[in-house]
Amino acid sequence: MSDPTLMVADLTKAYNHGKPNEVRVLQGASLTVKRGEVVALVAPSGAGKSTLLHIAGLLDTADSGTVAIEGTDMTRLSDRRRTAVRRATVGFIYQFHHLLPEFTALENIVLPQLANGAATKPAEERAMTLLDRVGIAPRAGHRPAALSGGEQQRVAFCRALANEPSLLLADEPTGNLDPDTSDKVFDALMSLVRDTGLAAVIATHNLELAARMDRQVRLHAGVVEDL
Repeated sequence: MSDPTLMVADLTKAYNHGKPNEVRVLQGASLTVKRGEVVALVAPSGAGKSTLLHIAGLLDTADSGTVAIEGTDMTRLSDRRRTAVRRATVGFIYQFHHLLPEFTALENIVLPQLANGAATKPAEERAMTLLDRVGIAPRAGHRPAALSGGEQQRVAFCRALANEPSLLLADEPTGNLDPDTSDKVFDALMSLVRDTGLAAVIATHNLELAARMDRQVRLHAGVVEDL
């Protein structure tokens, strides 16, 4: 049996250590996600889901506990090695698209591939393939300001998958969209995830969207619980 794509164990994280306003965000959080599995992480704002995703995706470090990606313990790696693993292995999607405004949709997907060592032509071909999968290939030459909110977020999805990661972490990826657009964009995201077979953790407070994923967990009182 192969190792799970993501395994975090007994994570703790607090801010303002030792001060009267110390906030304990994670208090022994553990989560395992297998390849091809889409897990909904349900929690209200302020519960710590962004912190958990940032630690799982190597953007932040825990006070204690371990993070393993594809069977490799990331806890003791150097910052340089963590950055290299994150760039090649983890895709992030946020509530706001964070596209670079001066570049086209195509270029926003090409750039992370170039940063990861890809040649321009294959990077452009992959970008167009991804844009076609989410139904907006004709908008490839448009800058973000000329795209609708739903189109911008679809480009952000494609960018997150540009380097063929094995793990996708999404933090309220449809939270800025109206309900109808949210459903359509979520369908596009799920189609991309299913096509690639990667492991995904999608944080949301939308229980209807959560019910469409393979498994639902919640972050409560600093620990992860099955729903």
